[in-house]
Amino acid sequence: MILDRVIPAGDGILHPLPAGCRLRITDLEGNQAVDTLFFALPDTAERYDACATIQAQRRLYLTTGTRLMSSRGRAMLTITEDTCGRHDTLGGACACETNQVRYDLGKRHMHACRETFLLLLAGAPHGLGKRDLGHNINFFMNVPVTPAGELTFADGVSGPGRHVEMRAEIDCLLLISNCPQLNNPCNGWNPTPVRVQAWA
Repeated sequence: MILDRVIPAGDGILHPLPAGCRLRITDLEGNQAVDTLFFALPDTAERYDACATIQAQRRLYLTTGTRLMSSRGRAMLTITEDTCGRHDTLGGACACETNQVRYDLGKRHMHACRETFLLLLAGAPHGLGKRDLGHNINFFMNVPVTPAGELTFADGVSGPGRHVEMRAEIDCLLLISNCPQLNNPCNGWNPTPVRVQAWA
């Protein structure tokens, strides 16, 4: 095992993953959202690409068999096991600005995933920063698309102990924010910890 951490809501992790390793994210208490990005190593200019992933698999939601594609058209990871059934790649990461726009002016001060990402990247040896934060995966999060093409944030579809497991196809860098969001129903207004494990 090369990684085994329980991550509280509002915290995150930045960790390298070697090609061939297995990565498992476990939703310990159910309906938590795990905002996740991947960057190729050593060239972090190549990173997870939501549009390329949707195009390659011809469906919006991620599950077993999905290849997570890079901005250069390479498979970065493959989902090999999924006990939840679907994961969002459209909703993006919460931010102080979106909290204000979606919910209330008074919500702007609340901690958000974008801030966790920036805190983790600050001072990291990979030279990544704000401009490198693209569209992320929201593991376990339920973001249905309406017939009108709009996104809605709905009750979660996960449960305690459900997990998603992936195989790294290339050397990559894992960036996770375990969402602290208190304003939408995806986690029942109760952010909870998740467990992140990786095996060589």
